[in-house]
Amino acid sequence: MGKEVVGNVARPARQQTRSVSTRQAFLDAARAVFGEQGFADASVAEIVRRAGSSVGSLYHHFGGKNELFVALYDEWDGDLGQRAAAAVGRAREAGETDPRAQFAAGARAYLQGCWERRLLARLFVEGDGPPGFEALRRGRMQAWVRQNAKLLRADERPVSRAMAAILTTVLGGAGREVVACRNAAEATELIEAVVAMLGTMPTP
Repeated sequence: MGKEVVGNVARPARQQTRSVSTRQAFLDAARAVFGEQGFADASVAEIVRRAGSSVGSLYHHFGGKNELFVALYDEWDGDLGQRAAAAVGRAREAGETDPRAQFAAGARAYLQGCWERRLLARLFVEGDGPPGFEALRRGRMQAWVRQNAKLLRADERPVSRAMAAILTTVLGGAGREVVACRNAAEATELIEAVVAMLGTMPTP
């Protein structure tokens, strides 16, 4: 008891817990530093200081500042995706069968998540990231279009695929506007307006 096997090596559970805790401390510190200073101006030394750890530990867990930024993006992107998927699931459980209404439910959850995590969202949408980040974002957008095309039951016609891409692009643009809002009331008003608009747009 008290151990877990990693490969052929038994690792004490306390060591594994400490490793997870250290990794999370770096993520929390980087979230704050990147949010305050941007990626380019953020220093590894400041991230390490706030994490209460060492430079060597940061490189052990993440490989460097670039990889730490991408890890935060993965966490943020995954969280928004889970929020949207959960909202779509709740709509279906409530008996909603219209794909457009399901998409609108997911869109509302996505935009609300953008507002709640706006400091990181601003960082990711303003293009201040490591080399290769824009290519990563484009790849995620393409995957998002495919997911939404499936949700909206798009077929293989070019016009059908294009509509799924347009709706996804509109939603992504709305997210950028939401994170630029000055307060929660303004963000809520914008979110509801966007969701209402999406409900009137033609689906694939």
